Amino acid sequence: MIILASISCTDEIIDVEPTYDFRTVKIGEQLWMVDNLNVATFKNGDPITEAQDNWWIKDNEPQIPYWSYFDNEPANGAKYGKLYNGYAVMDSREMCPDGWRIATSYDWDVLVDYLGEDAGTQMKSMSGWDRDGNGTNISGFNALPGGFRNAGGTFFSVGVYSVWWTASTGARALSFNDSRVSPTENVRNKGQGYYVRCIKN
Repeated sequence: MIILASISCTDEIIDVEPTYDFRTVKIGEQLWMVDNLNVATFKNGDPITEAQDNWWIKDNEPQIPYWSYFDNEPANGAKYGKLYNGYAVMDSREMCPDGWRIATSYDWDVLVDYLGEDAGTQMKSMSGWDRDGNGTNISGFNALPGGFRNAGGTFFSVGVYSVWWTASTGARALSFNDSRVSPTENVRNKGQGYYVRCIKN
């Protein structure tokens, strides 16, 4: 009940630039974007390369920032946002709009500590998760089960998992069969394709 009283969603769309509108939710003292990041350029306008073929990164390739839609389907981008590799996340040109940043491991920890033991249930969307794994979305975070892409380019687990990069290339994951938010720090393979959530500075 305390959580309900202290979490507020805003219907106001914040217009940062003509081509970028987004929804926000306040959870405790944090202001999060409600949706996963879905941009194809860095903040300075430089493009991020779309990876449409069957590989995401090669060992002998330069460290190139990439994005893709799940299954390379634009409809999945509209629903889940874009998957980014770790090189895009770590790029100094930054992807979040002015005044926002990629959530750090600490930001995620603050969120989970605030929501408590069943944080994942409160964060997951009320539909879309496999095998009755839906959440309550009482937090307003609206985590959708968008799956992920491995370093070989294969797409996995839509409906089952969703994984987000942290600013330090660690990750946070939700599963259809767990009420917890699982931390994975020091993800060594930056060729993995995960989602991104921005948080207000």
